[in-house]
Amino acid sequence: MRPAKTPPHLWTLILLTANSVLTLNMFLPSLPNMAEDFAVTYGVMSLAVGAYLLMTAVTQLLIGALSDRYGRRPVILIGMAIFVAASAVCALTESFTIFLIARLCQSASATGMALSRAIIRDLFDERESASKMATVAMIMAIAPMLGPTLGGVMDSLFGWRANFVFYTGTGAALFILAWFDLGETHRHKSETFGAQFREYPELVRSRRFWGYVICASFSVATFHIFVSGAPLVVSAAFGMGTAQLGAYMGTITLGFILGSAISSRISARYQLSTMMIAGRLVAAIGLGLAALLILGGYLSIPLFFGAMVLSGAGNGMTTPNANAGAMSVRPHIAGSASGLSAAMIVFVGAIATTVTGALVTEANGAVLLPALMCCASVIGLVAALYVRSIDLAEARGLRA
Repeated sequence: MRPAKTPPHLWTLILLTANSVLTLNMFLPSLPNMAEDFAVTYGVMSLAVGAYLLMTAVTQLLIGALSDRYGRRPVILIGMAIFVAASAVCALTESFTIFLIARLCQSASATGMALSRAIIRDLFDERESASKMATVAMIMAIAPMLGPTLGGVMDSLFGWRANFVFYTGTGAALFILAWFDLGETHRHKSETFGAQFREYPELVRSRRFWGYVICASFSVATFHIFVSGAPLVVSAAFGMGTAQLGAYMGTITLGFILGSAISSRISARYQLSTMMIAGRLVAAIGLGLAALLILGGYLSIPLFFGAMVLSGAGNGMTTPNANAGAMSVRPHIAGSASGLSAAMIVFVGAIATTVTGALVTEANGAVLLPALMCCASVIGLVAALYVRSIDLAEARGLRA
């Protein structure tokens, strides 16, 4: 039972990240049954998703700072222990209030996602870390595709509580895996929180840091816009049923896997800003052309979903490099940088989802949905170009 002393294998980080995703989406097909079981409305039951997302943003801010002070290993182990206990309570309780409190405590699973990125940055330089993050993202992207299907099957066979029993078991298994395969990687811990906080102004004043964060946030926002608007738009524009819709909604994830595969292969050869710009151009051009053609009357399934594949591919090329860059500005507080950037992604995603819900209708959705996604991609492109301008200015200064 000796604890790990060496850095974790990449598969350990992939599984920790995938668990964070599954915790969000695997039980979604069960929401109607859960609302009936707890005798609450569907809207109230949806707090298990919305409130959880907000709590995840707060959690990632806290765990990032704690991991810079005390190390990645203890924070991940404590986070997984809290997750296991909270999942067990969710599986057993008959009270909606207790369920919701425990559900919020499940946000401790976010330690896996946020600190896996920080661990990779601890171990590799910025370009190599972008390549490794892309590998993690490429494999982990299977989780949001399979999660709801697995959750729906377990619900139909055993009831909705089976999802939370599953979380309890996987959380316990990941705790054991981390105990044996996740040695400490953060070698420059802050001596006190005061000393650590004195580093934060330099981080938050960094133009480069915010360029990376804004680029990543608006890249991921295209996905939030898609998933919030596609069910309404696709059923109205193409008359698809839920089964077809579910299959076609996976196109953006398939694109992300493709883009991540490209990024994992070539990111180590190019500047981070080069990969970010390339990804944003792929997404913006694909979505923009699709919106213009649909506006001109050329609406078709291949055109609409082909644009979504390009959007996903652009995200796969952009986000690993932007995330690696955000944690490279002040490498010794990479955990805090990862937590802050992750919280920003959630915040921008919440705004994007709200705007989409307010603007997109059955009548305008086929054009407006790709147009909104294109706008988010363009904002990400501007941020990437801003980072590139900083790179060029610094290069000129060094040559001078």
